[in-house]
Formats: sequence, C-alpha cells, structure tokens
Amino acid sequence: MTMTLRTAALAIAAILSLTACETNQNPRPDVPEAPQQPAVSSATAAKYGALNDNGHQIDAVPMQYLSEDKARQQVEYWTDQKPGTIIVDPYARYLYHVQPNDKAMRYAVAVGAAGYGFTGEAHIPYQRDWPRWMPTDNMLADNPDLYGPVADGVEGGLDNPLGARALYLHNNRGDTYYRIHGTMDPSSIGQATSAGCIRLFNQDIIHLADQTDSMTKVIVLTKAESGKGTVPPGQPLPAAGTAAPTAATPTNAGAPVSISGPAATATATPSSSWTEGDNA
Repeated sequence: MTMTLRTAALAIAAILSLTACETNQNPRPDVPEAPQQPAVSSATAAKYGALNDNGHQIDAVPMQYLSEDKARQQVEYWTDQKPGTIIVDPYARYLYHVQPNDKAMRYAVAVGAAGYGFTGEAHIPYQRDWPRWMPTDNMLADNPDLYGPVADGVEGGLDNPLGARALYLHNNRGDTYYRIHGTMDPSSIGQATSAGCIRLFNQDIIHLADQTDSMTKVIVLTKAESGKGTVPPGQPLPAAGTAAPTAATPTNAGAPVSISGPAATATATPSSSWTEGDNA
C-alpha cells in the first residue's frame, strides 16, 4: 500500500534531492553551501512568489536562495537549433530554452550525479503534473534500508522529490531515465548535488513545462561543450564548468501566473494536455 506523503517524506528526509533518475551511486545527504543574502529586484521576487497549482500551495522561494543570476531570464544565445529546443548545460548548471533571433530563456538548475550520466540528443514524449515517484529496482537493491520504506512509491505533491512537473526524456533506445523536474529543496538550485538529474525551482519547471510541446528536442551538452551557445560563433568557449556571462535581454517573459509580489498567491495556468505515460 502506498505510504502517505508525510510518512514518505520522513523516510527520505536524509536525501531531499532524491529523484526518479537511476544512479549507480548510493545517495548521500546533500550539504548545501551556506546561503547568501542576495538582493533581487521586485520583478524577480514576483516570479518566485507563492502560487496555487492544481490545489497544491507552492511556497515562495526564500529570498536567501534567490539571486538575479539564478532567476529565469532571456539571454543572448547562439545556436543553429530551432526555437523550442531545450539545451542542458549540466556543467554550467543552466538550461536554455531556445527562442528566435539568437535568444534563449535561461533557467538555473541543480545537477545530481545522474545529471552527468547522459549526453547527446533526446526528446520529450510526455510530461506529468505533480508526478508520482517510484524507486528503481537498482535503487532498492543497492540501498534497501533507504528505499525500502518507499518501495511502493510516493504520490505527487509537495513532499515528492520530483516537484510540480517532470519532463521525461527518451531516445531511439527508449527511456533514458533522465528527467527534468521540479524540487522540494529550493536551496539546491545552482548546486551540484549527490543524487538526481536536472531540477529547477517549482516556479520555473511550471513555466518551462507550459512552454514545452510534445516531442520537443533536448540536447545535453558534454563537459567539452559546456558554454556552447553563450558566445558568438568563432569565439572560444569559456572554461569547462562555467558559462559566459551572457547579457540578459529586457523581457516581459515571466511565470504563467499573475503575481503582485513575493508573498502573493496566484493560480497557475493549467499545463498542457499531453501529460501521459508511465510513472518514473
């Protein structure tokens, strides 16, 4: 019988970064860096305010985990990929959603061990709102004490490590077990973590999922390709693990919600109707 959300959350409290992604490493508790106190604009704070999504009350992202660099923003981005393509740079900890005219919407991400386990091209056949999470057979075999209590799965909700949305990546061999998803741990965004794939603030994964069509192409860059697209063609790439400081472009692109301030509550736009497919 599936455990209650709260009981399941307690069972996995030691690994807040737990995700649907399969990894050969035993998960370890994340030790996030000491949070800073960055100053952010009111517009940035508004993007990450509290909101109600399909009956789930998402808290505002705490200000100590926000910075202008982590906020989603339109930036200059040079690529021959068509608009709508998602490009993940796990080494720079950014995700780019390609737009016309050498632009992209950039999202800050957290990258777990499994986030480095896949590179190349894939596509997104389906996404899920508030997805159910279930440990893989390998997870159960490698660490039965940790994963055994949640072997039957964790229902979607605020205590689920996949967060508000999950985008499932497949290639010509089937499921890659690579996910782009939300998080129950906003402190992890912008960090390298011990477990998981690619996670975004819940406010950002809702925004990205709303802009993502079925069969969207995804490219995951290698370490040698890190920074690709952030400089004009012909210029050298930045050092691996860092992205060039691309200039933000003034834009009205915000969350698909109406928020009057960081503590405001709003109702998110319903996600696209192509959410389907299996659990994790």
